Parts: sequence; structure tokens; C-alpha cells
Amino acid sequence: MKKNIAIIMGGYSSEYKISLKSGNVVYDYLNKDKFNLYRIHIFKDKWVYVDEQNNETPVDRNDFSIPLNGTSIFFDCVFNAIHGSPGEDGLMQAYFELLGIKHTSCGFYQAALTFNKRDLLSVLRPYGIKAAPSYYLNLGDEINETEIIDKVKLPCFVKANKSGSSFGITKVYKEEALKNAIEIAYKEDDEIIIESFLNGTEVSVGVLKLNGETTVLPITEIVSENDFFDYQAKYEGRSQEITPARINPEQLEKVTNAAKRIYDVLKMTGFSRSEFIFIGNEPFLLEMNTTPGLTTESILPQQAKEFGIELGMLFEYAIVETLS
Repeated sequence: MKKNIAIIMGGYSSEYKISLKSGNVVYDYLNKDKFNLYRIHIFKDKWVYVDEQNNETPVDRNDFSIPLNGTSIFFDCVFNAIHGSPGEDGLMQAYFELLGIKHTSCGFYQAALTFNKRDLLSVLRPYGIKAAPSYYLNLGDEINETEIIDKVKLPCFVKANKSGSSFGITKVYKEEALKNAIEIAYKEDDEIIIESFLNGTEVSVGVLKLNGETTVLPITEIVSENDFFDYQAKYEGRSQEITPARINPEQLEKVTNAAKRIYDVLKMTGFSRSEFIFIGNEPFLLEMNTTPGLTTESILPQQAKEFGIELGMLFEYAIVETLS
């Protein structure tokens, strides 16, 4: 009997348009002969099932079912394609775990931890995972520019702590530009991380479970036409994404081991994509995404293709792994 699969997309953050694109790619590429697929849009003001004619049916949030044709549809598995809150910060994961519904993403603790850049780097530091020197601010804190620059130097990056797709991030070259960058970041989050600029090769490393084994996909080198890998570079073609990355054997071994160690230490499940910058041969972790982009142009699907996994099978593996 075909399994009922809900594909959740949308979300509450600035990334909702990207999530809708990812979710629709999952819907288009999954094998409809094997699965009954239902697109579910999750927004602050509504949770709805969207059919082929774009008709909307409200989701019953008490049990995550949808009323169709005089009956209720329940789901064997939820495919999570929400970038940002509530799909990447642990809220949906906790909801599904309370309801006993299986889902393709990681657990709620892992999602909340990895979504918080500051906490993630702090937890991983004792395991030998390197990161850039950083300075933390919360909304309302006094801003001491001299103290910040003394800690992280210039140039530096000012980032929203809990945000993705490079929303709320600014590269700062001069001390007088720092306050404006902080204000931009506060528009996305009430917590900020300010990091030293690391001048080196940037790579993205996809990891997933295949047949129960932690598997590191071919690594992608990021070469941005812009000043850094910002929104335009990620989504508007202003970068080169080279898979496999042009890195030496020592770099390859070290970043592969680091990505696998992070995945296993955190007891991850589902897809993840971690970003690193090399200083010499040493990889420094920038962040980890647990609901990475899943469009045909996205990095993780590129890596899977290089590994020999086509898009439909990549999504199917996630469901099979979850249901096994």
C-alpha cells in the first residue's frame, strides 16, 4: 500500500519563498507511483493542504490530518522542506514527535541547537571543531565598538544568530559601519554573532544517512562573485559552485572527518549541509543547515548527483531511511 507523505514548505521566516520552491521540487521529483503526496503550506496565519488546482484545505493541527472527500487523511511520514522557523529550529520536529509522526529531518534538540550558530559552535568546540573568533550581542546590550574590534579585528562579519540564506549578514570593513550592520542583523533576530573574517577557500559539505551509515557527499567549493556568499551569490547566480571542490588530499580528509564527526556527535538524522573555510589545511566551521535547499540548483542535490544519486532517489532515500 502506498504511503501518505506530507511535504511541508513555507515557514515563518524570510526564507519562505525559497522553501516553497524546495518543497515543490520534492513534490515534482518524488515517485507518485510509490507515494501519495500532499503539499502542506505552513504559515503563521494558516496551515493548509494545497491540491493540484491550488485549492486550499485547512490542516487539523490537533492530529496533523486533512479532511478530504468525507474522510481524514493521516500521514505515514512528513518530508520537511521548511528553511528557517518553524521547520529548522525544532518547533515542527517537537510537534511531530509529540504526535508520533515520523519526519525526514533531525530531532527537535538537534534542530534547535544547529539553528543557533552561537550554541552550535560552543557545543562542538570541545570535540576539536575549529571556529572563527567571535563576539556575542543580544538586543538591548550596550554596543562597545572598540571592544568588539579588539576581539574579532577587521574586516568582520555581523550575523543574525538564528537565520539562514544570508539574511541579516553584513561584512564590515570600518568601525563606523559596525552599528548599522548590527541594526540590520537585529531585523532578523534578537541575538547576534560577530565573527572574524577568515580569508580562505570556502566549502560546503553535505551529509546524510544511507542504509544506516553516515555518508559524506562530494564536497562543493564556493567561489562568490560578490564580496562573500550572500543572498545574490546563493540564489541569483552570482557564484560558482564547483563539485568536487579543488582542495588538496589533506584538506579533503580533514573536512570530511570534521563533517562526519559533527553529524555523529550531534546524533543527527536526515540531511545536513555544513559550511567551512580553510585556513591553510585546517577547516573552520561557519554553520550547519539541517534543512538545506533542495531545488535542482541547490548545493546538496548537486553533490548527490556527483555521488550518483538523482534527485528523486535522494528524496526517496530520506523517506525510506525515516520509515525503516
